[in-house]
Amino acid sequence: MNPLIQLRHTLHQFPETALEETQTANRILEFFRPLNPDLILEKLGRTGLAFVFKGKKPGKRLLFRCELDGLPIEDLKESDHQSQIPGKGHLCGHDGHMTIICGLGEKLSQNRPESGEVVLLFQPAEETGDGARAVLADERFEQIRPDFAFALHNLPGYPLHQIVMRKGTFAAGSTGMTIMLTGKTSHSAHPEAGINPAQALAQLIQELPKLPQEATGFALLTLIHAELGSLAFGTSAGKGSLSMTLRAFDQQDLDELIEKVKFKANGIAESEGLKVGFSFVEQFAVSVNDSELYALVEKAAKDLGLSLTEKPDPFRWSEDFGLFSQVCPSFLFGLGAGENCPQLHEGTYDFPDELIEAGVGMFWGILSQLQ
Repeated sequence: MNPLIQLRHTLHQFPETALEETQTANRILEFFRPLNPDLILEKLGRTGLAFVFKGKKPGKRLLFRCELDGLPIEDLKESDHQSQIPGKGHLCGHDGHMTIICGLGEKLSQNRPESGEVVLLFQPAEETGDGARAVLADERFEQIRPDFAFALHNLPGYPLHQIVMRKGTFAAGSTGMTIMLTGKTSHSAHPEAGINPAQALAQLIQELPKLPQEATGFALLTLIHAELGSLAFGTSAGKGSLSMTLRAFDQQDLDELIEKVKFKANGIAESEGLKVGFSFVEQFAVSVNDSELYALVEKAAKDLGLSLTEKPDPFRWSEDFGLFSQVCPSFLFGLGAGENCPQLHEGTYDFPDELIEAGVGMFWGILSQLQ
C-alpha cells in the first residue's frame, strides 16, 4: 500500500478530539523527522505543529494549513481502518487533509523552495473554533507569520477531484451564544413572590429568529436549546437560558447580529425584572478568499487537468481558517469528494484516498507559482 494512504488509515484509526491531539501530533512528528525540516515548532497553540522548509534565497513565507482533530461521533463505516476509539471518528476528513500536507512535506524535503519559506501547519481544534485562535495567540507564531496562507477542505456532493472556488467569502462566520436569565425562585403556589423567566424566555424564542431579517446580507439565527428552572413541581423557576447559533457571510453583519441579540435580551430582561448574562462558544470568523490569489489556485487546477466550479454563494458552514484571512491574504478552496460520498460529520463518512494525490498536486502547483 502507498505509504501516504497507510498513514491516512493509521490516523483514521486513532482520532483525537479538540486540544487532545497529542498522539496524532506525535505520529505527524515521527513522519516529518526524516524529512529534515529547517525548523520544527511543537505544542503550537497547545497541541499543534509547524514545520518550516527554507529556500535558498530570501522571499515570501507561504503557509499551508491542515487540521489535527477528529469528532466526538462514532465511526460507523466498517473497514480495515475503522476507528479504534469508541465514540470518536475522523468524520470530517482531517485525516486526509493531514496526509496531503505530509505529502507536500515529502516533496519539499526533496525540492527545497527556490526562495522564501514554506510553513506546514498542523492546527488543533478546528471543530470547536478554538485552534486557529490558539495558534495565532502563541508567541511563537511570529516565527511563522505568513505572507500568504492556503487551505483546502474536501467536499462531499461534488464530483471527485473537482476544485470548488470563490472570490471573497467562501464560508460563513458563526458563533454559539447563550443568554442566561436570572430571577428569583418561589413556591409554585405563590409564583407572584418570585421572578420567573418563563415569559421572557417565550418572548425571546419568538422574537430573536426575526432579527437576521434586518441584515443587509445573509444572516441566520438558529435556536438550539432552551432551559427553564428544574423538574421540581413545588418550585416556580428562578433561572432560564436560551442558546443559539448565529451565522453570516459578512463579519460586520455577524457582529451587528450579536449586538442586536444583546440589545433585545437586555430590554426584555429589564422589563421582567431579570438579570441577564451572555456567553460565547465555537466562534468562527468569516473565511474570506483574497481575489488576487484566485488565479494561482485556478492555474494549479488547470495544470493538473482538474475540473473547476465557481460556487455562486458562500457555504453556510464555518471553518476557523477564517482567522488566517484576517492575518494575511488567504485562500480556502474545496476538493470534491464524490457526488455519492456521505456528508461530513456522518457516521459512515470516510475520506477518499484518491484525493491525496490531487491535494498534494494542488498545493505544489500553488507553491511553485509563488517561488
